Amino acid sequence: MNRSAPVVIAIVLSAIAVSAAHADRPGADWMPIQQVIEKVLKSGFTLVSKIEADDGRWEGEGIKDGQKMKFHADAKTGEIISARPDR
Repeated sequence: MNRSAPVVIAIVLSAIAVSAAHADRPGADWMPIQQVIEKVLKSGFTLVSKIEADDGRWEGEGIKDGQKMKFHADAKTGEIISARPDR
């Protein structure tokens, strides 16, 4: 094994750990995910297939009017901010 290989492996593992530590997570004042899903469904979506915290808002995918859509919802109110077809 190359002498620098353990150093390279350690650097890569450190980068992965730092990246995971900075993953988006709901804030303490965010609407709980289940309530957001309920609001999204009340807004006309018939299915929410994915939802996660991203860039200070909820981001998800679902079905609306028979079409696969992507959406963003306000973190605190759960209101749909934007929705567009997922192509």
